Amino acid sequence: MSAPRRVLIAGAGIGGLTLAAALRRHGFDVQVFEKARKLEALGAGIVLAANALWAIQRLGFYEEVCSAGLRLSGGDVRTWKGCVLSGSDFEDLERELGVFVLAYHRADLHEALLRCAGADCVRLGTSVESFDQDDDGVRVLLGDGTQVDGDLLVGADGLHSRVRSAWRGREAPCYSGYTSWRGVAPAEAALHPSRSSESWGPGKRFGIVPLSRGRVYWFAVENAPAGGSDGPAGPKPHLREAFGGWHEPIAQLHEPIAQLIDATPEEAIVRTDIVDRDPIDRWGEGRVTLLGDAAHPMTPNMGQGACQAVEDAFVLTQELTRPSVSVAQALRAYEARRIPRTSAIVLQSRRFGEVAQWSNGVARWLRDRAMSALPKRAVVNQLRRTLLDPSFYSAG
Repeated sequence: MSAPRRVLIAGAGIGGLTLAAALRRHGFDVQVFEKARKLEALGAGIVLAANALWAIQRLGFYEEVCSAGLRLSGGDVRTWKGCVLSGSDFEDLERELGVFVLAYHRADLHEALLRCAGADCVRLGTSVESFDQDDDGVRVLLGDGTQVDGDLLVGADGLHSRVRSAWRGREAPCYSGYTSWRGVAPAEAALHPSRSSESWGPGKRFGIVPLSRGRVYWFAVENAPAGGSDGPAGPKPHLREAFGGWHEPIAQLHEPIAQLIDATPEEAIVRTDIVDRDPIDRWGEGRVTLLGDAAHPMTPNMGQGACQAVEDAFVLTQELTRPSVSVAQALRAYEARRIPRTSAIVLQSRRFGEVAQWSNGVARWLRDRAMSALPKRAVVNQLRRTLLDPSFYSAG
């Protein structure tokens, strides 16, 4: 673009803050509107894979973001009895891309991105409720009744995006058929300081990710009707019953799941139904577009939700900084590059979760046999095909 523009961003999540940090480095006037009165991320972990950190490196704030995370050396998938089905090491990807795979407490990553973006560009306690646009700009109406003018609006306001619903109407998300619990416990309860792991049982999974500063993130997933609750006793009794006996025959070789559950404060365990949305072929119109979960919410099965939001921010920054293009041209070019890739990952992640959550014994036996027969190189190559997609790395 020929001159810096005023960019309005709805939502101060990972994608919104990454975009704000990137555009401010290019001289854009950026304002971020966040409905929360205080930026507090849920007490859970998150992994940024090499594709996201490659983008952050090129956006110019890799060191700041890297310092907040813990480097992972690899990851394993096991049966509920602890037998390894599949494993991958991240060294080859690190050599190819020149970046690490990092695990974060969400609050740490959020704080790092806020420092990169600058807290002065974030307006808390208000959200974008609606907008109008014409050939000259876009005007947003905030939740506190004020109006703000800008050159473009980016809806990075999550699964229940007001920006998205303003032009598409309200859409119910697609329930996956399984719910999840998440928590963070002291790292003394985990045995592998740099490898993540996920164990698969009948219609259930349990995952573990080491974090920095003596902590470990864990998550439990179970087939269940939508909208369930844990009742007055809280989640721990059910989690102990469902997962507490996993890995016991060879517990000295595997993470002590029961201890992780017990070591997590009851009030710090978060239950969330797992949902996504069917891909759409348009993210906006005119001077408005979407980013992250507002555009392409996906299940967490491939660990790509936040990573794809970061990729969105990278590509949108590229398109907005091209010379001699209009706002609308830049936004449609961004969508043309991102929609095919994110749509494929949404569907791939959905399929992955369906297979991982199988409860039928024969189907699980066949799945596990097929997974254990794959050489490690084949697993790494599949990971490479996802992360090193040419449409992302070669375009622009």
